[in-house]
Amino acid sequence: MANERFKRVYSQGKLDAIMIFVDRETGVNYMFNKVGYAGGLTPLLDKEGKPVITPLDELDK
Repeated sequence: MANERFKRVYSQGKLDAIMIFVDRETGVNYMFNKVGYAGGLTPLLDKEGKPVITPLDELDK
């Protein structure tokens, strides 16, 4: 579906999984980590502590 807010750009693992999502409105990258029945979501940060932002024009390539 083209109007979904988040786009998954990376995925690793099945039971214990790490995924990276990009917000299509802001470009901010988030990491989701799932282990068993638990999970957590956090913004990805660069070395200066600022959020990693993907330019919106790169998302649909």
